[in-house]
Amino acid sequence: MSPYIADAAAWQESWDRQQEAYLPDREHRFAAVLDAVAATTEGEAPRLLDLAGGTGSISLRALARFPGAEVTLLDIDPVLLAVAEASLAGRAAIVSADLGGPDWRDGLPHRRYDAVLTATALHWLAPERLTALYAEIRDVLRPGGIFVNADHMPDDALPTLTKRLTARAEARRSGRYAAGAVLSWQDWWAHVAADPALAPLVERRRQIYPTGHSAEWTPPVSWHLEALRAAGFAEAGTLWRGGPDAAVVGLR
Repeated sequence: MSPYIADAAAWQESWDRQQEAYLPDREHRFAAVLDAVAATTEGEAPRLLDLAGGTGSISLRALARFPGAEVTLLDIDPVLLAVAEASLAGRAAIVSADLGGPDWRDGLPHRRYDAVLTATALHWLAPERLTALYAEIRDVLRPGGIFVNADHMPDDALPTLTKRLTARAEARRSGRYAAGAVLSWQDWWAHVAADPALAPLVERRRQIYPTGHSAEWTPPVSWHLEALRAAGFAEAGTLWRGGPDAAVVGLR
């Protein structure tokens, strides 16, 4: 049972604003992802898995787009799961599981999903683990189901431009942080730690990540496409691109 959160909507909004400072085109990628779901599912009640779903940003938008959807959100972070549970208020199944091994599937309420969606999350996984995870994701999709991963995935054909775009975005972001226009990642977590309801979960989070997250690993989009094909997806391609970020899609 998650702790009582006085204003879940406010915490969800603060998370979204913090993420948007890092990813200004965040809503565009979400819209592209949900358009792909609409194109590959029949009816208005798809069964969706929000993988490493955090506070439920994808789940909330999916439910707004598909009110009858059956949504499962999976994550391991106790703070983000608490915000997600409060924000979703019973409209999604919440599963706590570690993507570091194949048993993350054991707690899923369904054997097969129409779509598995994830954004800005899997870059914490090592190459060999992400390769294995792609095959595991394929196995929980129904035939014809879709998987979308949106993350930092540079175009290896444009290394110079990617470097310049990244530097420009970092400079703008740093300026906004300095002016107090939006919270940085570190400042957001400092606010969480100061909240009486969430502070105990911050301590539990430290036990899960005693040295912090592992180093980010952000290979080019070509690596992801090759890994998806090797995992057995019938089709793999780039669904969306925004500067150095992209969303790759695999169709079972």
